[in-house]
Amino acid sequence: MNPLTHVAIIMDGNGRWGLKKKNSRNFGHKEGLKSIEEIINISLKSKIKFLTLFVFSADNWKRPKQEVKYLFNLLTKFLIEKINDLNNKNIKLKIIGKKNFSKKLSNLLKNSEKLTKKNKSLQINLALNYSSKSEIVTSIKKTITKKLSINEANITKNLYTKNIPDPEILIRTGNTHRLSNFLLWQLSYTEIFFEKKLWPDFNKFDFIKIIKKYKKIKRNFGSIK
Repeated sequence: MNPLTHVAIIMDGNGRWGLKKKNSRNFGHKEGLKSIEEIINISLKSKIKFLTLFVFSADNWKRPKQEVKYLFNLLTKFLIEKINDLNNKNIKLKIIGKKNFSKKLSNLLKNSEKLTKKNKSLQINLALNYSSKSEIVTSIKKTITKKLSINEANITKNLYTKNIPDPEILIRTGNTHRLSNFLLWQLSYTEIFFEKKLWPDFNKFDFIKIIKKYKKIKRNFGSIK
């Protein structure tokens, strides 16, 4: 049975779900938070150590300004209301991506990371203003600046995800079959599950089903066993 340490999720379909239900993309983003909380709880129960959530892509700035504003207001509200609960559950929060946000949100993110930095049960990585291509380029530049050899080990050490094992599972909801510039380096041997359900419809039973399916997969990593 395959060990499971790290799950990454592209939470796709909030906007489409909201348009179907209430004719509002923002309604879908709000309801999607419920799925996040459900998956966090199952991750804790399943003793998964790392959960990486693609919250906001560097390409998402192209969306309407009002939607972007709503997304960040939603994130701010979520952290203010839930950070103590996350801390009480021994959950560590880490932000990956370029941290150029408003002063209020930047301080909130920084304080959330500081408050939870010693927690051990589960580390949640929030990919915010994240671009995998940019991450790889930044890592190579850091490697050169430090006068280190350009090799896989040194590039890995300078990624946002340094000291974090690569995901064994990637889940993408929303019936879209692409990676969308997410963890391109880290996903080289990840088992990928594309789900038809839109993110607000994705629940704990879907998550548990994927975990069970993953544990039965024969993983050879290029060899023949």
